[in-house]
Amino acid sequence: MNSLLKIRRAIGSFPLQRFSTALTYASNERTPEASPLENPTFIHSSAVVHPNAFIGQGVSIGPFCTVGSSAKLGNGCQLYPGSHIFGNTELGERCVLMTGAVVGDELPGHTVLGHNNIIGHHAVVGVKCQDMKYKPGDECFLHIGDNNEIREHASIHQSSKSSDRTIIGNNNLIMGSCHIAHDCNIGNNNIFANDTLLAGHVIVEDYTHTAGAIVVHQFCHIGSFSFIGGGSVVSQDVPKYAMVAGERAELRGLNLEGLRRHGFTATEIRSLRMAYRKIFMSINANSVGFKERLAELEQDKELGKIPVVCSMVQSLRDSFAENRRGICKFRHWNDS
Repeated sequence: MNSLLKIRRAIGSFPLQRFSTALTYASNERTPEASPLENPTFIHSSAVVHPNAFIGQGVSIGPFCTVGSSAKLGNGCQLYPGSHIFGNTELGERCVLMTGAVVGDELPGHTVLGHNNIIGHHAVVGVKCQDMKYKPGDECFLHIGDNNEIREHASIHQSSKSSDRTIIGNNNLIMGSCHIAHDCNIGNNNIFANDTLLAGHVIVEDYTHTAGAIVVHQFCHIGSFSFIGGGSVVSQDVPKYAMVAGERAELRGLNLEGLRRHGFTATEIRSLRMAYRKIFMSINANSVGFKERLAELEQDKELGKIPVVCSMVQSLRDSFAENRRGICKFRHWNDS
C-alpha cells in the first residue's frame, strides 16, 4: 500500500494541461500523428500506475486508470478515464483503451496486443476463459495482431490451457457485444457484426463477414470470403466463398456480393457458380455421393484447373476430415 501511495504522489507532479487534447477520439480513419518523442508522457494524478510497469514515450493515461506491475505500454498508447491493464500484458505502439476497457488478467500466461489496436468502451480482453476444463495455475494466452477495432462491451478470452492460444490476426472489426471464446483462431480482415458469439476452438479464416446475432458452435471452421446471415446458429463448417443463413444455418449459395467487393474477376465468379451447381445442384445428387461429385469436379478439364475452384473443393474436403464437423446442411436442388 505504501508503494502505491508513493507512486500516486509521484504521478501527481505531472502537469495537468493538454489532457483533453492528448486523448483524441480513436477512429478507423487514422491520420498521421506526431512522433511520441514530440508528445511527452502524461499520467493523471488519480491514475494508479505500478512503479514496475513499463511506460513508453508519448503515453497518455487518464483519470482513475490502473496499470499493473507487469504491464508494458508501447509508445503513443492512450488510456481513457477508467480503463485498466492487469497481469502480464503487453500493448504495442499507439493502442487505445476507451473508457471502462479492461485488458489482461492476474493469471499465469500473458496477453499481447500488436500496434494500432482500439479497445472499445467497457470491452473485456484477455481475461480468464469460461471453460470448466481450465485448471487454476495453468498458463493461458491471448495474442492479438495489428490494426484491430474491438468495440464496446465485446469480450475476448485467453486460452483454456498452456498448450493452446487464443489468436486474432490483423485488421479485424469486432463490433459491440461480440464474444470470442477460449482457443479461437481468427484470421485477418474479418467483420463481426454486433452480438456475434463464437464458442471455444472456432477457426475463422480471412475476409469473412457475419451479420448480427449469430452463434457458432465449438470447433467449427468458417472459410474465407464467406457470409453468415443474421440470427443464424452455425453448428457445422461454413465452406470458403459460401453464404449461409437460417435458424439452423443452411447453405444458400455463394457470397457473390462479397466476392465482387474483394476483387474476384467475372471469370472466377462464373467458374465458382458452375462448380457450386455441379456439387450442390446436380441432377445426379440423389444417385452420386457428395465425395464422388467432388472427385468429378476435380477431374473436370476446365474447372478442375481453376485455383479458386480448387480452393473451394479443398475447403469442402477438409470439413469431412477426422475431428471436423462436416459442412452446413444444404438442400438438394435440381437444376433440370
